[in-house]
Amino acid sequence: MKITCQHHDQQAVLTLRGELTTDEIDLFRKTMLEQMDEKTNDFVLDMSHVQFIDSQGLESLLWLQDQCLERLGQVRLAACPDNIQTILRITRLSDTIQSHENIPSAIESLKA
Repeated sequence: MKITCQHHDQQAVLTLRGELTTDEIDLFRKTMLEQMDEKTNDFVLDMSHVQFIDSQGLESLLWLQDQCLERLGQVRLAACPDNIQTILRITRLSDTIQSHENIPSAIESLKA
């Protein structure tokens, strides 16, 4: 997995590329904690290049949500491919973490 980050005001937009699976969880969590150490509390995860997510990947999204809530922050998912949307819907994670069609709408939702 490759993760790139851009900052927009107080939000970090992280583009994930590849698979969010058991093998990539350590990198994902390390990257998120580094961003939190830089006083970032709100995250938009650009999921447009995520090919697959397993149960550990879903757990890591919940972990990030919990970490953000502790810091009074929020998580938004953006541009999820159809297969990822289906997994989020089946697991009901879509009820917990908001998903948006694109990055600008996800950023805008954090300002509301």
